[in-house]
Amino acid sequence: MPFEFRKLSIEGPVLIEPRVFPDDRGFFMETYKKSDFIRNGIDADFIQDNHSKSVKGVLRGLHYQLHPHAQGKLVRCVQGAILDVAVDIRKSSPTFGKWVAEKLTSDNRKILYIPVGFAHGFVVLSETAEIVYKVHGGEYAPQSDRGIKWDDPQLAIDWGVKDVIISDKDLKQPLFKDAEVFE
Repeated sequence: MPFEFRKLSIEGPVLIEPRVFPDDRGFFMETYKKSDFIRNGIDADFIQDNHSKSVKGVLRGLHYQLHPHAQGKLVRCVQGAILDVAVDIRKSSPTFGKWVAEKLTSDNRKILYIPVGFAHGFVVLSETAEIVYKVHGGEYAPQSDRGIKWDDPQLAIDWGVKDVIISDKDLKQPLFKDAEVFE
C-alpha cells in the first residue's frame, strides 16, 4: 500500500506517511489516492487546494470555518518544516479542547488529515516553509471564518518556539472559552 495511516491521541486527525520511491533521478510518491483514503476512513470530497509560504517564526492560526462552510484539511509541508496543530472544538467530543501536534517537513513528507470540527494552526520552524493543503466541506467563506487565540492559556499549546510573528487578525481572535465551536 502506498500509505501508512496512523490514528493520533484524539479521535479524528490522522497522520499519513506516504511510501516514497527514490532513485538516482529523485523520488516519486502519491500524496492522495481516494480509494486508499476511503479504505482508511477518510471519505472526503476535496474541493479546494491552497498553498502558502511563510518565513521562520510565522504562526498562522488557530483557524476554522463554521457550518455550512466547515472545512476539513489534508496538510503537507513541501518545503521546510512546520509544527502543525489541530484542536478539537467539537463540544460533544470527549477530547473537546485537546490538541495534537505533528512536525511536518519536506524531508519526512508526512501528511496530516484534520477533519471538520477542529481548529488548525501551524508555526514555521525552518527559514521558510511552503505548505499545501486540500480542503473538503465548504469553500472559503468569510462569513463562516472563525479563530481562537493561538496562545490561549486554557489550551496551553506548546508551539515549540519563543518568538512568533502573528497577523493582526490572529492577535484579535477570542479565547477558547469565548469562541463559537461545533455542537
